[in-house]
Amino acid sequence: MDHDQRFKTLIRQFFAEFLRLFFGEWAARLDLTGVEWLDKELYHDPPDGSRHVLDLVAKVPIAAAAEHVTASLLLVHVEIEAPDRTTELTSRLPYYYHFLRDKHQLPVLPIVLYLKVGLEGIGVDRYVEELWGLEVNCFQYLYVGLPHLNGVEYVQGDNWLGVALSALMQIPPERVAWLGAEALRRLAEAPLSEQERFLLGECVQAYLPLDEQQQRQFESLLQSESYAGVRAMNQTIYEKGIEKGIEKGIEKGIEKGIEKGIEKGRRQGRLELICSLIEDRFGAVPEAIRQELERLPADQLHRVASKIVTAASLADLGLPGSRDEQ
Repeated sequence: MDHDQRFKTLIRQFFAEFLRLFFGEWAARLDLTGVEWLDKELYHDPPDGSRHVLDLVAKVPIAAAAEHVTASLLLVHVEIEAPDRTTELTSRLPYYYHFLRDKHQLPVLPIVLYLKVGLEGIGVDRYVEELWGLEVNCFQYLYVGLPHLNGVEYVQGDNWLGVALSALMQIPPERVAWLGAEALRRLAEAPLSEQERFLLGECVQAYLPLDEQQQRQFESLLQSESYAGVRAMNQTIYEKGIEKGIEKGIEKGIEKGIEKGIEKGRRQGRLELICSLIEDRFGAVPEAIRQELERLPADQLHRVASKIVTAASLADLGLPGSRDEQ
């Protein structure tokens, strides 16, 4: 899963928490119980008409108590700037704004989430076009830059999205392993659904910046009694993936025999889950590793899955193909 897709999913699922966490005054002006997501808003660049899909656009009711507003709805437009994005987003934002404003005839609140690069902290930025000292166009937008926020503060907060995002924030080197384990512990104990717990926990594991020594500390913490809940959470996630494979196997088993279908589904579920976990931590799964996984018996697949969370590199999985990739 790439950065854009991961954070689109997170913000959709935790939209109210996102606004309350970083833009509390704005959140108070909105009715966050009636959010409608607009899918695939396409902006066409003049003159060649190249297309840009806007990251996230939500239609949100304005709270009845909000002052100095005549509209009953507004659009919240969120763009996500990830480490592998190189587009000049800031200069495009005014065009996106006018496109949405003209198309929907509603006020638009633009927000940019910087994951690794860009502006620092939380604030308002301006994009200005000048002509001989005259500001002919001034555009403002809200932003949050995660790398310069205090991760230790957020991991101890009461906003579960903030707990997960602490992995992308500023963390003292000596506290990185502790913060990762603590974030997972708090999420394991939080009043969340399985899906919510999975999304937030997966974010922590994907972005926690561990070197080899910190990785060993992190692994040691997770094996301690204080973090038994984290181990149980990880096991639940693993089993949930297998169950999905079993369901697929049962469907196929109607034609090929129920027992064979279930067994095939169980194995396919393991493979799909393990490949997904490897991709989240280390990027695209090399074909050599995928082929090696397909040859492993069930007990060895389970051992590989248990290593993924604490592995510092592909080589730590102990697969011949993973060593070749280093």
